Amino acid sequence: MQRSLKDYLTITLKGMAMGAADVVPGVSGGTIAFITGIYQELIATISGINLGLIKIWKEKGFAAMWKAANGAFLVALLSGILISIFTVMRLTNYLLEAHPIMIWSFFFGLILASIWFVGKQIPKWNFKIVLALLIGAAIAIYIVMLPPLSASTNLWFLFLAGAIAVCAMILPGISGAFILVLLGSYKTVTEAAHDFEFKTLGIVALGAIVGLLSFSRILKWLFDHYSSITLAVLTGFIAGSLNKIWPWKEVLESEQVGEKTIVIRDMSVWPTNFQGESHVLAAIALILAGFTLILILERVATQKPIAQNATNQDL
Repeated sequence: MQRSLKDYLTITLKGMAMGAADVVPGVSGGTIAFITGIYQELIATISGINLGLIKIWKEKGFAAMWKAANGAFLVALLSGILISIFTVMRLTNYLLEAHPIMIWSFFFGLILASIWFVGKQIPKWNFKIVLALLIGAAIAIYIVMLPPLSASTNLWFLFLAGAIAVCAMILPGISGAFILVLLGSYKTVTEAAHDFEFKTLGIVALGAIVGLLSFSRILKWLFDHYSSITLAVLTGFIAGSLNKIWPWKEVLESEQVGEKTIVIRDMSVWPTNFQGESHVLAAIALILAGFTLILILERVATQKPIAQNATNQDL
């Protein structure tokens, strides 16, 4: 695939959106990847990273290996994620603390539209597809309602936490940050990052690498052999996660991590039962804005191929 500098800058922006989403317990970077149209390429690229690339390097040179690994795509995407972690993440965290209902409303609109966006890619609906969707939704609802485990600093547990969390990060609908909260590892990981505890971070990162390389292969195989059922399950995941990002919440349990308050358990309530200013009209406007944004992105994405085909026909 031939890409221009503008294309790679666009991929970097998509990476920034993924990074901003992944740091929010409740929003998945995988959902953003799906919305922005890079999900299957991301899965295929990650699953293609193996020892065979070293053989290509030896036989055909670095350029051939780089092309086989889709290296430019990965660098552009990871650059965006890192930029987001060090910049946009601060803004996102501030907005979540200062204007939680507004931000969650916008995310709710995004995710609501993405259910329709992903679901419409299934060419034919039948009983198996509907059942797969319901199973995916049930799993997601079950996960977001689980009580958190007690914190553990065991190195094997942290390795496992990293592997599970990164799998959640590439699954639409399930947040990697939220999985770390459920496993009781969010505080350990964030404190390790703050205090530069490289041993802890290294173990978590190693688990994440193993989990990412393994799970991406499973996802690619599922897309290759059971595309519609896989899409249905992912649509269910996204639908089941809506409860987690419902704008109006009653906090049942929270924990202080440095200067940041992490919600451990909460409960969705109707705006009329919300303790505090509910901002209903503004919330509805932002839900519609988030929903509309997805419709615009889809319209732009579907018009590009048409424009390119017209150009090719003129030539």
